Amino acid sequence: MLIKIATVLILLVIIGSLFSALVFLLKDKQGSDRTVKALTMRIGLSITLFLLLIIAAHFGYIGHTL
Repeated sequence: MLIKIATVLILLVIIGSLFSALVFLLKDKQGSDRTVKALTMRIGLSITLFLLLIIAAHFGYIGHTL
């Protein structure tokens, strides 16, 4: 159950980062790098979530139940 909660929370943070990048893209007219930082954070979180799910599946925290 903890893995499911952590996954949902990380996904919400990823979506929040994506929307903040969109807001920064629309609002910043002077060429700020806030959009790039928000998208970089989103990519880092996505890779981290993917790796954590692979590790959790390897150790049997998630997966098929027999």
